[in-house]
Amino acid sequence: MKGISVVIPTYNRGELLGRALQSVAKQSLTCDEIIVVDDGSTDSTKKIVSDFATVSTSEIHYLYQDNKGPAAARNYGIRCAQYDFVAFLDSDDHWHKTKLELQSKALRENPQSMISHTKEIWFRRGKHLNQKKKHQPGNGDIFAHCLQLCAVGMSTVMIRKELFEQTGLFNEQYRCCEDYDLWIRTSCSHPFLLVDEALTIKEGGREDQVSFQYRVGMDKLRIRSIQDLLRSEQLTLEQRKVAFLELYKKCTVYGKGCLKHDKIEEASRYLEIAKMAEKQVLQ
Repeated sequence: MKGISVVIPTYNRGELLGRALQSVAKQSLTCDEIIVVDDGSTDSTKKIVSDFATVSTSEIHYLYQDNKGPAAARNYGIRCAQYDFVAFLDSDDHWHKTKLELQSKALRENPQSMISHTKEIWFRRGKHLNQKKKHQPGNGDIFAHCLQLCAVGMSTVMIRKELFEQTGLFNEQYRCCEDYDLWIRTSCSHPFLLVDEALTIKEGGREDQVSFQYRVGMDKLRIRSIQDLLRSEQLTLEQRKVAFLELYKKCTVYGKGCLKHDKIEEASRYLEIAKMAEKQVLQ
């Protein structure tokens, strides 16, 4: 069905969720439904959504699940989404008022494009944060960039729902880096359409964020994700070399870090993977 579904996963962010919802309500193009997936909150989340529903011009759906993490929450929202475009907004982020209008227009003008993202404005603890060059989002074939780091902001994305039939949903085994995993699975076969404007405001630097809680283990999760992709055998020969090169880099850095912290057995395991990956690159 033609239209836009907005999926907002949230967990104990009642004080921020209202701002996210208001940024959707103030859009120059009204979305058709807002799906808030409450991932086991114990705060005022349900009441905030209920109060918002009384004044919203969009259809509001409040979905509750026991705490399973952001991947499971987003998947729940995707499965319930009724419309052909699905936009994601993390509950601690918010949008510029023209985000949905410009992004849906770009996708409709480029019917071959299945996924779009935008530029972001970053704040950390309320202060503007300048992005490094490596964090600037790309257009078209961004597979190599996605392998290096999480190159696509979760709250910037709008996807044709049918794309998930090809790529699969978020991997619920990942409590963190589930977005990185989806982007590398998607970018190996689909170009990303960039709306070259900063239409998403990303808020960071808080201890309740998954990226903060899992900051020590993120490298291991990304390594695992690359290994999973290589085992899937969906990559071209050139893509395999690029993926093995990134696997080599990540395992080398992580393995050496383990050595510094006297994690000898773990270091040996990852440096061995790096050695294997290097052989694949040189073949």
